[in-house]
Amino acid sequence: MTPTLKLACELIAARSVTPDDAGCQDIMMQRLGAVGFNNERLRFDDVENFWSRRGDQKPVVCFAGHTDVVPTGPEAKWEFPPFEPQIVDGMLRGRGAADMKGSLAAMVIAVENFVAKHPNHKGSIAFLITSDEEGPAHNGTVKVVETLEARNEKIDMCIVGEPSSTNQVGDVIKNGRRGSLGGILRVKGIQGHVAYPHLAKNPIHLAAPALATLANEVWDNGNEFFPATSFQISNIKGGTGATNVIPGELEVVFNFRFSTELTADILKTRTQAILDRYELDYDIEWALNGQPFLTDRGSLVNACVDSIRAVAGIETELSTSGGTSDGRFIAPTGAQVVELGPCNATIHKVDEQISAADLDTLAALYENILERLLA
Repeated sequence: MTPTLKLACELIAARSVTPDDAGCQDIMMQRLGAVGFNNERLRFDDVENFWSRRGDQKPVVCFAGHTDVVPTGPEAKWEFPPFEPQIVDGMLRGRGAADMKGSLAAMVIAVENFVAKHPNHKGSIAFLITSDEEGPAHNGTVKVVETLEARNEKIDMCIVGEPSSTNQVGDVIKNGRRGSLGGILRVKGIQGHVAYPHLAKNPIHLAAPALATLANEVWDNGNEFFPATSFQISNIKGGTGATNVIPGELEVVFNFRFSTELTADILKTRTQAILDRYELDYDIEWALNGQPFLTDRGSLVNACVDSIRAVAGIETELSTSGGTSDGRFIAPTGAQVVELGPCNATIHKVDEQISAADLDTLAALYENILERLLA
């Protein structure tokens, strides 16, 4: 196996279901320390993180990622045990192969190769690694960034190793992400017997027209970088389980994925105006999970685009689609942020897998980007 594949397999073999790191960060820090990085463990509550840096000059080019993975689901449904990596028909299989232990391995190998060629490189190379990306994300990257900001240690450019590619490694770069605003709506009614509806007040019936209006609302039309803002209901809960009881309360869990055309406060105001129009007795618990961010063409995006053209021989697409990533915590500091990683077709699925050859391509891409920025 190539060095990238060997390291990826070593990381996949660690059962690091969020927020457990299971020793992955020790493996990475040992490799980085051997090539001149200063490693700093940053543990917050039950979450292991580390910040590692080589050099003390600007610009600081940071690789960011996570060692935690999502649960496997029923392991009996996997063709091979999820934490026993296999290479079958050219595909690397195992939980985290795509999201994102393959990327972590490619980052480390790229940096080792780059430092061997350029021991006195310009600027600084850094790693920001957490084990809390797939979980609540309260004690991971966001806390590390707060620590760095408190001591005025700035990241200038950041490559997040999330699986951004669609059909071929490098065919898509995420140069931004939509914001995520969640809410729990509780509509109050009066519980009663279904045979005596005049003595009760059904919150499901009362809320239904308002929910239809919210679902059909045009929040914005997006812009050249972002699709239109979307509203989605993900969970509805009401009732006692009995067929003859009108519920006393309805709970609706929903989420906005929003563009830079709107702010979270505007979405809150417009949502509440619609609910008030229907004279509902309600309350909402809001949770802002991330602001939208965008990295326009500049030194980092250009280096990535040029490297993909040189190494993979393709033209890449800049995209802001998809869910959130830890880039949402790094971009507000003023850093240029992109996501560049392997294909995402099987992330979070049973039998997660990626092309083994793609990992070596990814390592070559990361190394070429460093060549353009720091050589």
